[in-house]
Amino acid sequence: MMSTSQRIALEKRIQDDFTLKTARCDKYDYTIAGTCGVIGGLIDIFLVGMPGEGKLTQFADNAVDGAVEKFASAFGWKGGSEGSDPTKSAIGFLERKFKVNYDHRHGGDVDGLFRMNTKNHHIKSLAHSPDLVGLFFSILDQFTSTAHFVSDGKLIAVDTETFELKGNNFVSKVFSGFVNWIGHLFSDMAGSSGAAGRGSGIPIPFFSLLQFINVGEFGQHRQSFATVAVQVFEKGYDLRHGLAMAIPVLTTELLVRITWTVKQRCYHKKAWGECIPSATNPELRRMLLVAHGTLCLMDAGDAALRSGGEMIQFLLRTNLIGWVRFGTLAVKELHVWYKAGGIDVSAVDEYLDQDLRRMLKAG
Repeated sequence: MMSTSQRIALEKRIQDDFTLKTARCDKYDYTIAGTCGVIGGLIDIFLVGMPGEGKLTQFADNAVDGAVEKFASAFGWKGGSEGSDPTKSAIGFLERKFKVNYDHRHGGDVDGLFRMNTKNHHIKSLAHSPDLVGLFFSILDQFTSTAHFVSDGKLIAVDTETFELKGNNFVSKVFSGFVNWIGHLFSDMAGSSGAAGRGSGIPIPFFSLLQFINVGEFGQHRQSFATVAVQVFEKGYDLRHGLAMAIPVLTTELLVRITWTVKQRCYHKKAWGECIPSATNPELRRMLLVAHGTLCLMDAGDAALRSGGEMIQFLLRTNLIGWVRFGTLAVKELHVWYKAGGIDVSAVDEYLDQDLRRMLKAG
């Protein structure tokens, strides 16, 4: 049994450390957060811009090219012949080594069942998505000798030639399918070996699912949102551009966390142990929301002005990564506002994890 003083101390500890609390930011917190968001927004506007145009997109393209070459080297690629493009040589090597049964290139490969071309086949084929959705459909397609596509908001399954995975049992075949999926993604993320320019990369994670939103009428031709999403991908809004878009978002995130830590240490004179930028801190959480909200407002304003109201151009200039981050922070803030005073499960889990690590280290 606990004494009265112990019970009071425990209740205070729970109230201070393990309950959801609304933020109590001062004017400096909001000023810092807004400034960090403006910096991120300026980077997004002037260094990212449209796919293939901004300096950061070019940097991301080069980084992906280098990653593809290193991945190919790890599997036996000896480099391109003299005078050839090393990246395209590496892509060709990976295309031959990691063949899959769902790599249909155009409508003729699926007997005209739906419209598809070399610019959009990576987004229409769900197995080409670099996420859990893509992994699921890649394994499914390789095991069942089928290929799954999305067209006009519908999931379409196509029978393919019999495809045999390597391995003597189910587990080894699944692992073989996983390696095949990864290898094939690397062969596609920098374009194809025969494509001119950037070529058609692979989608940003979960971007392919936008094809199921087959609603609305946008633009001069009154196209659905699903059709618009495919056309945006065709114009270079792929994983490489996604990496470029992540840079201003990551910059904003780091600036807020660093400045918050410095303020806690230098202005509030807290111990270093209390200056860890944990996402459970209500003031830091609010500052991140303000910063990413500022970035997104600048991004939307720039996209609206430069697009002239044209939907595809607007989306091409929109930082999807920034909006996803802002959305997650907004949902969290609304949850805290609604559940204020309740137990913060994530804070409890974090404390228990730290306590467990301490016990294991002591043992």
